[in-house]
Amino acid sequence: MKDRDDTERSPEGRGDGTPPFFRPEFEEAFRFIVGAYAVRPSELAVFLPCSVQKPYSTSPSHRKFDEVIAAAVPAGKAHVVVFGTCGVVPRELERMYPYATYRYNLGRCPDPIVHRSFLRIETPRIAAYLEKTEDIYRRRVAYCLGDFRAAMTAAVERTAIPVTIAPAEETIAACRDPSARFPDGSLNSRAYLLDFERALSAAVRR
Repeated sequence: MKDRDDTERSPEGRGDGTPPFFRPEFEEAFRFIVGAYAVRPSELAVFLPCSVQKPYSTSPSHRKFDEVIAAAVPAGKAHVVVFGTCGVVPRELERMYPYATYRYNLGRCPDPIVHRSFLRIETPRIAAYLEKTEDIYRRRVAYCLGDFRAAMTAAVERTAIPVTIAPAEETIAACRDPSARFPDGSLNSRAYLLDFERALSAAVRR
């Protein structure tokens, strides 16, 4: 119980500062998901980045993303999957341990080794989930920036399973501010959300 309490208090992970993607309980939970868990078939998988606030669906960002999904995709046609420092988890499992009991923000970590380690660990996790669900989803859209986007892109290249990644590169370039703490800005920006909606609408029409 101590680890769970420390996780909630620490902005960087559990009490010793260990990022969740290094922690064995996250690997164990991911092994359950790619192994025994029966993912429900769906027309469209929508991959969303994990959030600091838990459960993910209660966070301001996920509420905004859900509004966009509801506007672009017919009810019941999308299956939301969360990915990032948590690994990969269907959002209906968001209250399962350890997914509701940690706090971590990779963007606030200044150590490049941690960022490289994240890509090394998260890329094969995404790839494994894509391979598990290759015949379960007809189409896939991922909404992400930064390291999350890099991991998703690498997993797509590794598996050759298509995923439409939003926002568009040209939109990111137009919004980028190299002097800002987060140069690519926020996924809650209007330009990015419009790209997300367009990607979802196009996926539904195909």
